[in-house]
Amino acid sequence: MIDERDEEMSLKLFVVLTRALDAIQKRVIEDIKHLGLNPTEFAVLELIYNKGDQPIQKIGEKVLIASSSITYVVDQLEKKELLERKLHPNDRRVKLATITQKGKTLMDDVFPSHKKGLQEIFAGLGVKEKEQLIEQLKKLGIHAQNLS
Repeated sequence: MIDERDEEMSLKLFVVLTRALDAIQKRVIEDIKHLGLNPTEFAVLELIYNKGDQPIQKIGEKVLIASSSITYVVDQLEKKELLERKLHPNDRRVKLATITQKGKTLMDDVFPSHKKGLQEIFAGLGVKEKEQLIEQLKKLGIHAQNLS
């Protein structure tokens, strides 16, 4: 038998989570729009800035964008001279996206304020609450992935 309260709370959780994510994303987009980058370009640049050179075919799963979009995003960042492609030193079949000096300079300038902006967005929660929410959302995401 389906527990009606559980069903209602699941629906409410979905709505609250969706609205919270929407509000957070709008704020982040406002913060990065002035850089001349879209959120996807910023996410790719941020990944490479923080994690180093990345195989182009693996970027999509790390920043949660379709693999069909990665080439376009890397092309755009390359046109802006923020990234470049290079061959992997140990496997010439693999192309890496690597940050250029111009990209590094840009991220050195904007990343501290980006982090500060995120801290401001999440200031409604204490450190312990953030830790708990991270664990709960991970648990929820893993469960949802395992359903298919």
